[in-house]
Amino acid sequence: MYVYQIQLFNDQGKHMIDKNLFGPKGWTPENLSDLQGKTYLITGANTGAGFQATRILLAKGAQVVMLNRNPAKSEAAITELKSEFGVTAQVTFITMDLAELASIRKAAIEVLKKVPQIDALICNGAIAQIAQQQHTVDGFESQLGVNHYGHFLLSGLLFERIDQSKGRIVVVSSEGHKMGLRNIQFDDMNWDKNYHPNKVYSQSKLAQMMFAYKLQDKVKQHGKHVEVYVCHPGASNTSLIRESSSLATRLSWSVMVKLGLAQSAEKGAYPEVMCATAENLKQRAYYGPTGLMNFGGPVAECKLESFVLEDEVLTKLWALSEKETDHIWSF
Repeated sequence: MYVYQIQLFNDQGKHMIDKNLFGPKGWTPENLSDLQGKTYLITGANTGAGFQATRILLAKGAQVVMLNRNPAKSEAAITELKSEFGVTAQVTFITMDLAELASIRKAAIEVLKKVPQIDALICNGAIAQIAQQQHTVDGFESQLGVNHYGHFLLSGLLFERIDQSKGRIVVVSSEGHKMGLRNIQFDDMNWDKNYHPNKVYSQSKLAQMMFAYKLQDKVKQHGKHVEVYVCHPGASNTSLIRESSSLATRLSWSVMVKLGLAQSAEKGAYPEVMCATAENLKQRAYYGPTGLMNFGGPVAECKLESFVLEDEVLTKLWALSEKETDHIWSF
């Protein structure tokens, strides 16, 4: 989600990669083969794109484990899914709050007990454009804490199981990563001095991408078997813009929806499902809708900006993330 982009065109039309691996229509669920025997973990899966990704995967016979904060909403989501796909649909949930490191650790232990194979961990859960500065239980600025640190820790705790499964980690970022400083504000990660809901969201999604590309380097360096992909959902009509967003943000998003600039949550799920399942994808790439301003359109490879790949920043962020989450990755 990147509602403030409504005023920004920044010549995105030039940024679409010429060759679409999946043809002019881009990737759609029609490209999926049978997924029986495959297991996918998705964070934030009881609503929005995560819920729709779950639907798409279940429709092809996969097993899906949702990692959600709210048990009641998770139960309701499962009831809806089993109503659609039958009582034998392989969908369960494990309670996990990305805003609390202890909750993530507890959930990871449960995952490792119950899920012997992880074909993909889809880092989908997120919060966005929080109007007033908020902090997680562990003292992090909330958007950075949930979107980046939470997934950094979860991925680290599950990495060995994913590696054993020769699985994937899919990081769901946002076009909003381009709309802030285009760097990490290391001297004030919580933005205590200059908090701005959109710029902080931008940093959190940029941090997620930097984590993914640095992880690719480490996987290659240590000869591991995990594939790492990065995507964005476009402008999707989900519940990501919440009451905690500013009135201006909610109004601008409402205008986008009314103008038809926001695609459905189901289409917003296409990139993450593609990255979790499709063959012959490049890892050092960035996938998502490729239409006007990347709001919607065919799902394919998008332009990966050079500032996302500055190794000095990636290395510094990785070290800081290990320190802040108190988790040293074992390769």
